[in-house]
Amino acid sequence: MIVTIDGPAGAGKSSAARELARRLGFRFLDTGAMYRAVTLAAKQRGFDFADGDRLAQLVGEIHVELAGDRVLLDGRDVTKEIRTFDITTSIQHAADNPAVRAQLVLWQREAADGSDVVTEGRDQGTVVFPNAECKIFLTADEHERAERRYRDLISRGEQVTFDEVLDAQHHRDERDRTRNVGALLMADDAIEVSTTGLSHAEVVERLEEIVRAKQ
Repeated sequence: MIVTIDGPAGAGKSSAARELARRLGFRFLDTGAMYRAVTLAAKQRGFDFADGDRLAQLVGEIHVELAGDRVLLDGRDVTKEIRTFDITTSIQHAADNPAVRAQLVLWQREAADGSDVVTEGRDQGTVVFPNAECKIFLTADEHERAERRYRDLISRGEQVTFDEVLDAQHHRDERDRTRNVGALLMADDAIEVSTTGLSHAEVVERLEEIVRAKQ
């Protein structure tokens, strides 16, 4: 069974999807981590992000592995490195590149092949797994989403302001909605769930109810 959870940045997709997968005994597939790892690899190599062809070529040269809660780039644990504000504000170069997206879609489908999976991202229910048995679209008020991201970054030692996070989120939301390939859209057969005002436990409880009703 494949459960897709799509939605905008800061809606709580990753944490909810990870806990939901644990409760169900499914594999958790963090697709955003893949794009972050590609972005980190490009930065480490000093790539010019304007060179889309070179960025697409890079995807064929690196190995990204999701090992439980860890993200490995060419065998090295980069779980913390890919969550920095710098990577977050640069990820659009990989996410907007059609060739990069095409390759990562293949990675995601290979990772889910033959498994029960909870996968989260922007285009999981529309592009990557259009035939998924259960599709969820997670949303939240934009200020609450920015506040969650801000608290997360501060807890990691990042030096950012709330206004910087909110501004970056506005830009990211617009790019996600207008991207030519893999745009942020709610699938016609998805169930929308707002996390505004809900605790993490309440969100996961609601998602588990939805999934179990589909099994």
